[in-house]
Amino acid sequence: MSFSSRQRVSRRRTISEINMVPFIDVMLVLLIIFMVTAPLITTGMVDLPSVGKSRQRPEHVVELIVGRDEKLQLRVDASDLESVRVRDLPSRVLAAQAGNANTPVVISADRDVKYEVVVSVMDTLQRAGVKRVGLSVKRGVN
Repeated sequence: MSFSSRQRVSRRRTISEINMVPFIDVMLVLLIIFMVTAPLITTGMVDLPSVGKSRQRPEHVVELIVGRDEKLQLRVDASDLESVRVRDLPSRVLAAQAGNANTPVVISADRDVKYEVVVSVMDTLQRAGVKRVGLSVKRGVN
């Protein structure tokens, strides 16, 4: 064997390319499987709580209104609205309940208010020990 024949052998390079054909075949098979099984999957149903109807409105109601600007207003027994700050909310609501823990507190919020604001108001009332807190619901509003 001569020196020149050894150079030719060592010049061979390995091909370092990835063969994409098997990868594409696998992806197409998976695509077909997902396309066939997707219509067969049943969608989950969420059971939302229903809105109960009370026979009559309670005599003493504390209503808390959350406006579009996320400012709070307090109304006791359909009286005039009073502005309330979040930090003063527990003391004002407990004072409006007049020592009766069964007096309901109803939260009404504008539809443009972020849900987290309403939840934080509910959390504030719960931490203060207010037991009966509900949400006001309007029917037929889109």
